[in-house]
Amino acid sequence: MSKSAAKKIQAIRGMNDLLPSDSPRWQFFEAKVRQLMQRYGFDEIRTPIVEQTALFARSIGEVTDIVEKEMYTFDDRNGDSLTLRPEGTASCVRAAMEHGLLHNQTQRLWYQGPMFRHERPQKGRYRQFHQVGVETYGFEGPDIDAEVILISARLWKELGLFEHVTLELNSLGSAEARLAYREKLVAYFEQHREVLDEDSQRRLISNPLRILDSKNPAMADMLNGAPQLMDHLDDESREHFEQLKAMLDAAGIPFVINPRLVRGLDYYCRTVFEWTTSALGSQGTVCAGGRYDGMVEQLGGKPTPAVGFAMGIERLILLLETLDLVPEEALGGCDVYLVPMDDSATVTALTLAEQLRSELPDLRLQLHCGGGSFKSRMKKADKSAATLAILLGEDELAEQMATLKFLRDDREQQRVSQAALSSALGELLAR
Repeated sequence: MSKSAAKKIQAIRGMNDLLPSDSPRWQFFEAKVRQLMQRYGFDEIRTPIVEQTALFARSIGEVTDIVEKEMYTFDDRNGDSLTLRPEGTASCVRAAMEHGLLHNQTQRLWYQGPMFRHERPQKGRYRQFHQVGVETYGFEGPDIDAEVILISARLWKELGLFEHVTLELNSLGSAEARLAYREKLVAYFEQHREVLDEDSQRRLISNPLRILDSKNPAMADMLNGAPQLMDHLDDESREHFEQLKAMLDAAGIPFVINPRLVRGLDYYCRTVFEWTTSALGSQGTVCAGGRYDGMVEQLGGKPTPAVGFAMGIERLILLLETLDLVPEEALGGCDVYLVPMDDSATVTALTLAEQLRSELPDLRLQLHCGGGSFKSRMKKADKSAATLAILLGEDELAEQMATLKFLRDDREQQRVSQAALSSALGELLAR
């Protein structure tokens, strides 16, 4: 075999395997999200991971970093330009329009799945990453803005994160107000061009509002003196924002106004928000969203108000791990390990295991397979992290009994008839 043929194939940089030891944390988080969405009356939508490139160029904006530098784009065999989705909102809008979900009706939708951006991989940020997103359509008032923020706030409370995150709010106003503000902002930046770094000079023409989001400390004083969009809002946007703040106050959700919060995507208007944390160093944003009332029209539909958010699952899992907030019982393993003490008990053990799974649907039971000495079988029972082992040997088979061995407690073994085993297990595991 040639050296090239023998070379090991590894995962693509920034696209990571989720190993069995990691899965329980993800399942714990995903279950919380799914339950929460059902409680708020949101319906799940699943869209393809590949879309026409034009969808993202038109919705996100051709001069954004995502479209210019980060998308995974390729031509398929028909010569069509396709892109792995870099975010979920555009796909959600496309699907809702294509299937008539926006015709004279409102929608509350949510999704989860992988997204793709060719960024420099770092802890909590990868080239294939996973998001949970919420998108709502057809609601004009600030009440829906408040509700999507309250959904995220309730998730933080149920995960134990609420004391570790901060809600930042801003309003971008209407497209017309933002255009007028843009002219004032560009004029201000032109007066301080010598302070602008290379990225900011490029954005001065293409997307000047993004300069406000710069983390360059050399530009901090200059940015602090820049005109603030909040001072240039149209009356309707100002009233919308005031009502939103009053609703959040009434709901007991603290927030801070961040006048430099602009979000990186072109489609936002009026409300924008982020939940940030100081527990992950520089990677502080764990959820972000806002209004994008113009996107449906931009993609060829009728004007439709819309608001939503997205949160990165990898970063939230990292936050839960950092703060040790995943409960022990969510970390996998099994409750019971069923051990045929020798090969003569294999068939009985197999049928007994199926019987117990039928009678106790919530029981996490693992059956020993693969033979081996009794000692090696018990080692695997211990490694399974089970609380109890069920032992079946010659004596147990002859008497139709089972022996219960406590693996984590210093308690004497118990013998139970196989017929009464499910009720015995139910009582023991409920304690």
